[in-house]
Amino acid sequence: MRPHKSEYWLTSKDKLEAPEIYDAAVQALCKTYLDAPALEAQGTHVASTDEKTGMQALERIHPSKPVRPGTPERIEFEYKRHGTLCLIATWDVARGGILAGTLGPTRTEEDFARHIATTIDTDPHAGWIFVSDQLNTHMSEALVKLVAERCSIGGDLGVKGERGVLGTMAERKAFLANPDHRIRFVYTPRHSSWLNQIEIWFSILAHKLLRRSSFTSLADLKERVEKFIDYFNAVLAKPFRWTFTGRPLQA
Repeated sequence: MRPHKSEYWLTSKDKLEAPEIYDAAVQALCKTYLDAPALEAQGTHVASTDEKTGMQALERIHPSKPVRPGTPERIEFEYKRHGTLCLIATWDVARGGILAGTLGPTRTEEDFARHIATTIDTDPHAGWIFVSDQLNTHMSEALVKLVAERCSIGGDLGVKGERGVLGTMAERKAFLANPDHRIRFVYTPRHSSWLNQIEIWFSILAHKLLRRSSFTSLADLKERVEKFIDYFNAVLAKPFRWTFTGRPLQA
């Protein structure tokens, strides 16, 4: 029986959203991934975006001892803390590689909107479909205003918390997800961030750079993450092979 052991179990499909709504959202997202090459050929980029928060600049007090025959690398457990950075990154679904990476101390709605603007500026007249989770900063006033400006959408957007498109988060989400807009968002269902392809790349970053490195400062961390992005794009980048089609999972 092993009663001392336990595992996490998340029933987001049953507890958080109606099953039919959840399944439809997953299938629409997977279709977006599968359609990405064709959309790219038509001039619309499919991009996956999110934040990697709390990247720590940890400096090992003593140097690590290298691998020897029969002995793994040995890493000293004592370290100095030099603070943390947040990386906002966008992954190119059709072609592979990081389209844009923004490093800074915060991840406010203004930070995210600026990052999206930087990404759009890589091809300002193209169509853009951003895959994102439902964090409040991904459905913000700043983001709605950015999309309205870049898509030349006139009219009164309303007032946040009071009326119009800006009135509620649900209204802002509907505006940002509008399929008629040249720039739009496709949102993952709640508690389903594993469907966001940028999370795969974040795990590569953690495994290949962050997990076993020693950083002397925040500037050192920032420089090495930027160099890793450049190296990855030049040498390792290729599209992820997405095989999940959105069919309902069986417990």
